[in-house]
Amino acid sequence: MKLRTTMNGLVSAGILVVATGYLSYPAAQEQGPPIPKPGPEHELLKMDVGTWDAKVEVIPAPGMEAMMSKGVETNTMGCGGLCLINDFKGEFAPGQAFHGHGMSAWDPVKKKYVGSWTDSMSTGIAMGESTWDASTKKFTGTMEMPDLSGGTMKSRMVVEYPTSTTRTMTSYMAGPDGKEFVNLRITYTKRN
Repeated sequence: MKLRTTMNGLVSAGILVVATGYLSYPAAQEQGPPIPKPGPEHELLKMDVGTWDAKVEVIPAPGMEAMMSKGVETNTMGCGGLCLINDFKGEFAPGQAFHGHGMSAWDPVKKKYVGSWTDSMSTGIAMGESTWDASTKKFTGTMEMPDLSGGTMKSRMVVEYPTSTTRTMTSYMAGPDGKEFVNLRITYTKRN
């Protein structure tokens, strides 16, 4: 059997892998493996569900003035409550549309939240991991993504929840001197 490297082929391969894992589970002949169910970790993902107005600040390099834009993010729970699906629409610059999609889930093996992101300004998929600190109401993690030179970029991400209707995502990257600077900040306000 030859798998094509198209999106349909990758999806088919993914379904095949899941089905094979399910059927090879020792108890499959009797009752099947346990079906995952949302737990307390998934409740945190629900904090982002809804429609959010976004104020976006992009800082291209240390010391440069921020480029400002706006957007709207709509988030839903998917996969029976096991993941958060993000849809972001806005402008990168006046008249230049920006559209992005993300997905986040709890990884019980890593004991971390994992996520992916792709958008109309990227040529690949960014992958990230984060942890939750209940005392500060913050997710802190890292993201690795393809850059335009064919290499990869890494960033540190912090998402803060000052109230149930506001959150701020701040991304930090290394500048030319190796020192970390804020390259992106998005301030979200939830619609009623």
